[in-house]
Amino acid sequence: MKRLITLSSLRDNVPNEVEAIPESVIPARFKRESKVWIPAFAGMTVATLAMTVIMVALLFLPKPAFAGSITGKVNFTGTPPQMEQISMNADPVCAGLHSEPVYAETVIANSNGTLKNVFVYVKEGLEGKTFPAPTTPVTIDQKGCHYTPHVFGIQIGQPFEILNSDSTLHNIHSMAEKNKQFNLGMPIQGMKLTKKFDTPEVMAKIKCDVHPWMSAYIGVLPHPYFGVTGDDGTFEIKDLPAGEYTVEAWHEQYGTQTQKVTVGEGPASVEFTFNG
Repeated sequence: MKRLITLSSLRDNVPNEVEAIPESVIPARFKRESKVWIPAFAGMTVATLAMTVIMVALLFLPKPAFAGSITGKVNFTGTPPQMEQISMNADPVCAGLHSEPVYAETVIANSNGTLKNVFVYVKEGLEGKTFPAPTTPVTIDQKGCHYTPHVFGIQIGQPFEILNSDSTLHNIHSMAEKNKQFNLGMPIQGMKLTKKFDTPEVMAKIKCDVHPWMSAYIGVLPHPYFGVTGDDGTFEIKDLPAGEYTVEAWHEQYGTQTQKVTVGEGPASVEFTFNG
């Protein structure tokens, strides 16, 4: 007996071997040629036709919401301040870890006329959307009596891993204003602690009370759309849904700037300029 294709048969387990569908039972409207429809289904098995229907249906699925990215750079004009050399003589362990001078990271003007350690993030435009917190931790390392990285971002609820790579006492002291503060001693080399942030905050400062030259800044956000400028002053915010956004650039000394950005089907670009 010949077998007809129905929606219920496609939902059920399709047998591996069935008789071919006779051309006489296929409605004429399914035989017309177009950019989507197969010219004729005669001779197909149920399994083959089921796969064909699925592939055609995929053509009509909505396009993914994530449409593009924002790329850009942060320029620096004027004369940068002289970098402050750090004295670590108060802790011989710290001093012994460096054979060359160490400088504060408050302002780092790159050789190509850009600025390092600028936190760039989507400030407005994502209201009403929720984003699950990543389970992969963001790590800050106390190494060489220095915080690495100096500026970074983290999502609400994402694990924040704190590592002491030095053979001396550090304490990590959160100076957050919107999140619960913490002040944790870490006397053992290789010691790790994990914390989380619950509230958006740009930026939350952390410091070491034992070594007053140590400081870092954390941008705490409810979404993953942020970046930090590096040695070439550039940043990238990936996989943004199409829409209109306010993007803010934050710098430790020079404050904040904002710009409106429209993200469509391709990448958008934006530049900020801070004056020294």
